[in-house]
Amino acid sequence: MLKGKTALVTGGARGIGAAICKKLASMGADIAIVDLTVTEQAQALEAELKEQYSIRAKAYACNVSDAEQCKAVVKQVIADFGNITILVNNAGITRDALILGMKETDFDAVISTNLKGTFNMTQACYRPFMKQKYGKIVNLASVSAQLGTAGQANYAASKAGVVALTKVTARELASRGVTCNAIAPGFIATDMTKAISEEATKEYLASIPMGRAGQPEDVANLAGFLASPDSDYLTGTVIRIDGGLAIS
Repeated sequence: MLKGKTALVTGGARGIGAAICKKLASMGADIAIVDLTVTEQAQALEAELKEQYSIRAKAYACNVSDAEQCKAVVKQVIADFGNITILVNNAGITRDALILGMKETDFDAVISTNLKGTFNMTQACYRPFMKQKYGKIVNLASVSAQLGTAGQANYAASKAGVVALTKVTARELASRGVTCNAIAPGFIATDMTKAISEEATKEYLASIPMGRAGQPEDVANLAGFLASPDSDYLTGTVIRIDGGLAIS
């Protein structure tokens, strides 16, 4: 379904990002794994994708909060693969604290990576997508943006910004055959959520109607749909995948 397409996935070396890389590779896409550094984990994923799915894959280092690095990595991926047709803005961090005690540096870091990073990569791919009159942008938001989770002023604000950015991008690029949608995961079992206390985890799970945490593969399956031609008439949408956590 995605043969001949190239997907650039930020934060692609582990967790949800790695699951998305595997899903898109299973659909035939070549994969550019973009992460802060090219770790052994990223190299192992690159080798796994090549061997298991017989596609091209390569790992790249990029700090998405740096616009120049984003432009450079996009240019390099296009040189290596010939094109980029799918952009998955998955890179994200947390620095949780109540507003009263939140450090300015922690607020800035989360906004810079989660929101500005999504903007930077979108801007870097903007002209190539316009030129080829095709592209799929999948942004990772969060139900935290809707729920206003206590202790996540920076994270919730960054993801609310991603929702707004998704809608603006969708409007600007729709006439060029480019779609932009966002996924809003709930409580997903990743290294990031493992850092949450046992007590808080129990509270989260108790509030999920389906009674369990989601898996990275659940998010990846949705990303696969949004990256495929099956979603060609879907743009500017935010889809929750949270086991019912944020039902309103």
